[in-house]
Amino acid sequence: MRFVRLLPLVAVLALAGAAHAASAKTTAPLGLHGFVLRADEPRTTVFHATPSFAWKPVAGALRYEFQLSLSTTFHDNSVLYANDTLTTPVAAPGLTLPWITGNPHSLYARVRAITSTGATPWSAAYGFDVLPPPPPAPLGGAPGLLRWTAAPGAQAYQIWLVDSGKMEISLTDVLDERDAYTLHQSSTWTGAIHWRIRALRGDFSEVAGGSSTTAAGRINGIPVVQYGAWSPVYTTTNPGVTTGPLTLDGTLSDVYCSASADGSTCPDAHRLMPGFLWSGNQGLDGRGYELFRVYVFTDRQCLNRVFTSAIVGSPAYAARPLGPLAMPTSGAALVVARTKYATDGSEPASYMLDGEQVTPTESLPDAKPTTAPLAAPGEAASSGSSGSGGSGGGTITVSGRTGAPVDLWDTDWPQSGYYWTVVPVVASAPDAIETNISSAAAAGDKVVAVTGAGGFNVGDVLSIGSGPTIESASVTAAGDGKLTLSSGLTYGHGAGELVARTSGSLVYHDTELPQDACASGRIARFGKFSSPSLTASGDLFATGLSSTGRLTSAVHTTAFYGQPLIAWTAALGASAYEVQWSKHAYPFTPEASASGLKGIVTFATSVVLPVTSGTWYYRVRGLDFSLPTGAQQMTWSSPAKLVVASPKFKIAKTKKPTFRVVPKKKSK
Repeated sequence: MRFVRLLPLVAVLALAGAAHAASAKTTAPLGLHGFVLRADEPRTTVFHATPSFAWKPVAGALRYEFQLSLSTTFHDNSVLYANDTLTTPVAAPGLTLPWITGNPHSLYARVRAITSTGATPWSAAYGFDVLPPPPPAPLGGAPGLLRWTAAPGAQAYQIWLVDSGKMEISLTDVLDERDAYTLHQSSTWTGAIHWRIRALRGDFSEVAGGSSTTAAGRINGIPVVQYGAWSPVYTTTNPGVTTGPLTLDGTLSDVYCSASADGSTCPDAHRLMPGFLWSGNQGLDGRGYELFRVYVFTDRQCLNRVFTSAIVGSPAYAARPLGPLAMPTSGAALVVARTKYATDGSEPASYMLDGEQVTPTESLPDAKPTTAPLAAPGEAASSGSSGSGGSGGGTITVSGRTGAPVDLWDTDWPQSGYYWTVVPVVASAPDAIETNISSAAAAGDKVVAVTGAGGFNVGDVLSIGSGPTIESASVTAAGDGKLTLSSGLTYGHGAGELVARTSGSLVYHDTELPQDACASGRIARFGKFSSPSLTASGDLFATGLSSTGRLTSAVHTTAFYGQPLIAWTAALGASAYEVQWSKHAYPFTPEASASGLKGIVTFATSVVLPVTSGTWYYRVRGLDFSLPTGAQQMTWSSPAKLVVASPKFKIAKTKKPTFRVVPKKKSK
């Protein structure tokens, strides 16, 4: 008896779009290029920060190896970054690249696929350059306030005040001119301000899986400068100091908000901590003053205080993260301070009118940065949620100063906002004595007639006048209704102007309560809001592998195969970003990554989203390191929907069926 054995048809599951199983002869990946938000945006080889990368997929690829280098040779000493764990044809390097240019380029990327039979050749090198942004340019500001254009990729700004020789740091787009105005109210000091500015950025790295990194993530250890080029010298002119009742003018940052008690004159919320503007110098008592302080509250009655400014003499205030001015602490020091630009340092003890001691927000300790995903309400905080956390697995590491928490939280403007006011401040000594000028004194006079000279002694330091003409002098003789000064008066003074002894340790105190200033009508409302954008024209900033095996973006598909790369626009004021993903838009319940953390914290503006097949919703929010420790979260973006599809399969015949006749063995 004979029988026929049929060898079965061999069926192979293959991803649609792949012609056949990979072999060692598979060609190198094609189409490697950099981009900012989506892979199909107009091609360029010039960027201001580290770009993302994409390339055409390779049939049969199990994973990809990606490298960045300073040379087309990709020798070991030229490689900056390497990642050998990419499962889709996209890469989002989490590190700062140097500002560098060359001929034709200075930076190069390459990629190869790893298949079941080995590695493909490396792709052709993609050359590109990272250019520093142009220096910021001046914008229209206000008396006592500098303002400038934003620089792409800048996280802060360094301002060189040429006249005083000081260097100041700003986390926003404004800087007050307190250095020139404080204890100097004449146009000689304040009329023209000369300044230069440059952009600052952070140096960060996020360890990629499977790669070894050193020196902030750059394998070859090449240094990265953290500042751009200085601008030319700009000149800002100011009008003379105004007198009359103190009046709030508005707030200014990326938008201008004219002062109004209900905020109805604000076209939009600020995306950066604003500068505060006012005019006049007279308090509720009708006297003129030269020093001021801003208070910010959450309520119209001005009781729930959330921000306290430093003492300034300028008609504007903008928060500085590295501290206030070193105000003089004695009458003698006050005389010297009027002869030079104000210096930075510690603000001496100061008090509200009711005796409550005031600590300016600028003097608070540095805030601890958020380095890991924040816990949802009711959950335990993630390990490393503040302070210096480990790198990798969705966390970041921060070193160096972050500065005092000088920013304000986002509000749901216009439903919710902030109220602010400004109050006068004076410096006085416990043994202060006051009198008034009895008859007018001219500039240059050394003898001043006063209503009473009793109690004044040789060596006493006097404060004479108020407002723009206030000045200091020492007494060489006192008696018979006259005070003799060590030097002639700088300004003329009329009868009735104040003369006060300021000898001894100076104490600074407000001349009125903020709640009284607000109740008098000196109150204004503003809002603050900033959120990253995940879409443009309704399409996501997302790039990845389509379910048919092609590189695509969310402009052309609603579904991706494998892990897509998502990107977002920078949120003004953000130091880093937190990314979360959920299976439901509402309630949004964050899913945990492989590290166990419910989300990712990154310095970059793109990540490869670690999700599996299914429908997903993701969201991004900024983290502002200049907010208080543990409360640095900004506003979430609206959740965006993204579908990760299962791969499509087809039957691929390897060869025709084979038949073989097997003879039956004869029995013995």
